[in-house]
Amino acid sequence: MKYLHALALVIAFFTCAPSWAVQPDEVLSDPALEARARAISKGLRCMVCQNESIDDSEAPLAHDLRVLVRERLRAGDSDEQISHFLVARYGEFVLLRPPLSWHTVALWGTPPAILLLGIIMIVVVERRRAAAAPRTAPGNLTVVEEARLAEILRGGAGTPS
Repeated sequence: MKYLHALALVIAFFTCAPSWAVQPDEVLSDPALEARARAISKGLRCMVCQNESIDDSEAPLAHDLRVLVRERLRAGDSDEQISHFLVARYGEFVLLRPPLSWHTVALWGTPPAILLLGIIMIVVVERRRAAAAPRTAPGNLTVVEEARLAEILRGGAGTPS
C-alpha cells in the first residue's frame, strides 16, 4: 500500500511539472550564449499565448522567435540590439514588461488610478454615512426620555404621551 502512495506521488509530481518549451535542437553549444538567449526570451511575449514568455510557450511562433534570438546572438548582436530588432518587427507588445513611455502611460497608470478611485469612493461613502447617522448614539436618552423611562419602570406609568 505504501508503494502505491509513493507511485501516485511520483506520477502526480511528473504530471504537474512544467513542460520546458525550449527544444534540444534550439540549445546553443556555448553556455554563455545560451544563458543570454534564455534571459532574452524570458522577457519576450509569445504572440500566440500572450500571457507567456517565448521561453515557456510551445507555440510554433514562439519556437521561431527563440530560433531568431539565437541566430542574432550567433551573429554577434547585443541583447539590446536583439530587443530593438524584435520591437521594430513586432511592436512593443512583444515585450512582457514594456518600458514607461508616453504611449504606455495608460498601461502603467490605469491600475494605480483605479486603486486611488476606489479609495476615494470608500472615503466619500463613509463620510456620507457618518453625516447621515444620528448625532446621539442609540441608548443615549435625553433627560425627558430618562424621566419617562424611570416612571414606566416604577410601574406608575399612566397613558403614554
